[in-house]
Amino acid sequence: MLFLVAALLLLGLMLGTVAHAPLSFSLVAAAVIGVWLAVFAVRERHGRRRGTSS
Repeated sequence: MLFLVAALLLLGLMLGTVAHAPLSFSLVAAAVIGVWLAVFAVRERHGRRRGTSS
């Protein structure tokens, strides 16, 4: 339960920060995070197909 409260607190803090940031900065940050997650997903999928965990 404490983990959930901490996660919601951090989410609220980040959303509040994004609300005060310029739109262009928010879009660039979202794109960077999206590319990072896509690369991570591809690497995980590739690693699982080979049978190795890296």
